[in-house]
Amino acid sequence: MSDGIIAARWTTLRRAGRTGLIPYLTAGYPSAAATHDALRMLREEGADLIELGIPFSDPLADGPVIQRASQEALEAGMTVRGVLELLSGAAAPGVPIVLFTYLNPVLRYGLGHFLADAAGAGAHGILLTDLPAGVDPAVESAVRQAGLDLIRLIAPTTSPERL
Repeated sequence: MSDGIIAARWTTLRRAGRTGLIPYLTAGYPSAAATHDALRMLREEGADLIELGIPFSDPLADGPVIQRASQEALEAGMTVRGVLELLSGAAAPGVPIVLFTYLNPVLRYGLGHFLADAAGAGAHGILLTDLPAGVDPAVESAVRQAGLDLIRLIAPTTSPERL
C-alpha cells in the first residue's frame, strides 16, 4: 500500500482503536442519480472508505445481491465510463474511494486509459477481484505508477507464506 490517503485512514483508525466503516455500492444501482446521492450521504454520515463497484456481466466472485445489482445497473445503461463520470461528479476530499471491479472491464477499457481516468475521477485505489497477487506484474506495476493503491482480497485459506 502507498503512503496515500488509504494508508493514512488505516493509521488513523488504528490509533483511535476502532474499526472502519467501509460501505459498498454498485454504481448505477438502482440508478446513477441514486448512486450519486448515496455517495454524498455516506461521506456526510462518516464512512471511512467507500467501495464503488463497477457493474460487470460475469461477477463470479460476488454473491447474489451484488450480481443482481450489477445486472440491473448494466440493463439501465451503466458502463465503465459512466462509473468514472459518476465518480468524477461525486468524489470529495477526505473519504477514499476504492473501485471494485474485475480485470476484464479494465482491459477492455484500456489499462492505461482506465487507470488515468480512475485517478482523475477521484479514485484512490482499485480492487481487482480476479487478479491474484503476482500473476501479472505489469498490471500491478501500472496500478502503482498511476498512483492508485492495489487492494487485495485474502482468502481464509491463504497460507502465512503466501500472505
